[in-house]
Amino acid sequence: MSNVILKMDGIVKEFSGVRALDGVSIDVERGRVHAICGENGAGKSTLMKVLSGVYPHGSFDGTITLEGSPVSYGSINDSERDGVVIIHQELALSPFLSIAENIFLGNEVSRGGVIDWNKTNLEAARLLQRVGLAENPATKIVELGVGKQQLVEIAKALSKEVKILILDEPTAALNDDDSAHLLGLIRQLNETGITSIIISHKLKEIRSIADTVTVIRDGRTIDTFEVQDTEEIETRIIRAMVGRPLDHQFPPREPQIGEEKFRVEDWTVHHPIDVDRLVVDRAFFSVRAGEIIGFAGLMGAGRTELAMSIFGRSYGSGISGRVYKDGVEIRTRTVEEAIRHGIAYLSEDRKRYGLNLIGSVTVNVSAAALGKLARLGIIDRNREYRVADEYRKRMNIRTPSVSSLVENLSGGNQQKVVLSKWIYSGPEVLILDEPTRGIDVGAKFEIYGIINELAAQGKAVILISSELPELMGLADRIYTIAEGRLTAEIPRADATQEELMRHMTADRSQGAETP
Repeated sequence: MSNVILKMDGIVKEFSGVRALDGVSIDVERGRVHAICGENGAGKSTLMKVLSGVYPHGSFDGTITLEGSPVSYGSINDSERDGVVIIHQELALSPFLSIAENIFLGNEVSRGGVIDWNKTNLEAARLLQRVGLAENPATKIVELGVGKQQLVEIAKALSKEVKILILDEPTAALNDDDSAHLLGLIRQLNETGITSIIISHKLKEIRSIADTVTVIRDGRTIDTFEVQDTEEIETRIIRAMVGRPLDHQFPPREPQIGEEKFRVEDWTVHHPIDVDRLVVDRAFFSVRAGEIIGFAGLMGAGRTELAMSIFGRSYGSGISGRVYKDGVEIRTRTVEEAIRHGIAYLSEDRKRYGLNLIGSVTVNVSAAALGKLARLGIIDRNREYRVADEYRKRMNIRTPSVSSLVENLSGGNQQKVVLSKWIYSGPEVLILDEPTRGIDVGAKFEIYGIINELAAQGKAVILISSELPELMGLADRIYTIAEGRLTAEIPRADATQEELMRHMTADRSQGAETP
């Protein structure tokens, strides 16, 4: 008897005449971890939405067979009844409901039409124990971190007697410890007979957890193979994803570093609600024209808080310190004031702070510099369109038209739109906060090239990243930050992951070390 639990054959899906899936076929074996890889926009998430009923039967061509029988789902509810459950990258929990309420939302435990809260909480507690989450079922979701919320989503899936668990970028927003716990849980679930399908850009993660990999490129199935824990697997995945080998992870660059462009002195920030709590403690750093500096720190160290507080005081309270540009002290009390001084900030949360998702590519590209497009207070829409189209070509934004809504673009292409917006504003100082989070290796390489190009133009680039190899591959100098305090300044030539981690975990009382 075949061990294939799921078969998708010849799946074709189009959006406004653009073929997102072009005859994709995939076989998934029971009780295994099947990874799906591909560049942003390759069709991975679209394929899973077809499987789970987000895109209902009749809106695509091809067949889906589950446990040997053809299925046709008109909604997510239909697929969940068959034990096919998807957990999207953007978690779908209600923040002000409890863990128990979220787990059984739409699937309430009731007696005589009335919710049985005792049984609900007892069953929720059992499911939380199963996923290794030691929380009271009455705890509200808003009180949990992203890692714990991800576990609640899995507990919710287990409440539906899941057979196939689909996880779309499950560790994209998690730290290393939470990621390790989640991957261990997935392996435990597989040992109980649950089949997992994982979409991920993290090749080391795939190598450690997946049994089989299917690579999709441009809406087509390129390759399917078994996974062995060797470096060659990552090379094979990359080659299949991008259609070419990436001989160098980072584009070549010869720094041309000039005079000091930007300096921050004695910068102190308190928490916006708990005003007695220090978040950034007397930070001092500088960046020169044509230079890329990096900020390395563990989650919660204060990197994003430092960046946002500098950019128009977008975060924090009781902010003090001094900011200099070209040797002259400037004020950055509002976002408008920061932009006027030539400072741009690309947020780590592009969907919340960086984009108007229901706006077009054109509207988003021009958003930070409308004044450049206005005549007598009226925006020249033709010129706005031409500017956006120029950036579409220059940044290789994959979209049929700049009139397309940004929400329909892949993560990598959305990130290029945000970069286009800030580049068009004409900044001299760019703060890039996790610019490659959640995007594939091909798109990363393109964005690395853009960052290098910005530095080559004489701009000062401040790069915040959780990936130490990324900082070591791009930055000329790296500052480490721990508990809101800068603990070291390390030149690229001296930077190792061990040295960076030593300073990232330093005691708060330790001052910044300079070479």
